Amino acid sequence: MIELNTELVVEDLEEKTRLDVFLSEEVDWSRSQIKLQIDGGRALVNGEKRKAGFLVKNGDVITLSFSKEILEINAEAENIPLDIVYEDDDFAIINKPQGMVVHPAPGAYNHTLVNAILYHFENLSQGSNKIRPGIVHRIDKDTSGLLVVAKNDKAHESLAGQIAEHSCFRHYLALLEGNLKTDEGRIETFIGRNPQDRKMMAVVEDGKKAITNFKVLERFGDYCLVEFILETGRTHQIRVHSKHLGHPIVGDKTYGIKNQKFNLNGQLLHAYKLELTHPTSGKRLIFECDIPEYFTKILNKLKNR
Repeated sequence: MIELNTELVVEDLEEKTRLDVFLSEEVDWSRSQIKLQIDGGRALVNGEKRKAGFLVKNGDVITLSFSKEILEINAEAENIPLDIVYEDDDFAIINKPQGMVVHPAPGAYNHTLVNAILYHFENLSQGSNKIRPGIVHRIDKDTSGLLVVAKNDKAHESLAGQIAEHSCFRHYLALLEGNLKTDEGRIETFIGRNPQDRKMMAVVEDGKKAITNFKVLERFGDYCLVEFILETGRTHQIRVHSKHLGHPIVGDKTYGIKNQKFNLNGQLLHAYKLELTHPTSGKRLIFECDIPEYFTKILNKLKNR
């Protein structure tokens, strides 16, 4: 592991300068590496986490606690079968199975979606760094469903922009414990790290804005099938919002109830529909995929009770 722990005082600046630009001139790390460290909260300005574009000024104190462990992971191509829903020269739509991690990280260096797409596709966008080629957005390991993979940087920029501007619609289906009081609604909160457990996310006052729309599709007495549409894409957003409503997702080992009634490997949450604009043609496209068999079996059990 390569580390850098130091404190820098900003001085001799003629004008305010971006945090990542300032650090690129002060430390021997690449801009992409510096951004990754900043995004990970390892560069504090006057004791506070800031974004890469934050403007620093003379007198600011920057505390660095850089760690290069994650950057030393090299994703290698692996011949892993993929369910490719759509593919052209700009992007591909993948139906990710439950249990597959999207990209390599400490604890999951191999057998990820990135390892698979490196084998199946000749060209991929650079993404945010070398361990995430082609990855425009992510879904959790135990969530199944549709993901878009960019094959070039132009397509990546367009697709990522659509997600940021909320013009790319991501639809999910989830089975919730209990029954929501209303048939449809909008959840708007702030989500951040759980102060009691940093491995979990929670609704907190100082988090990032998270917006989820929902509609109940079917009720089963003590369960309900719900469609969720994301406006933002915070970590574990639908899972956290479901718990916040008092109706966690069935099978969720992190945010769900302790006494699960079904023998499941993860939450019943599936990204079944994706709406986006083609980066080159400008055409509006809609992609859908079926609910996984293990999800369907539970729904059939509830319908036949």
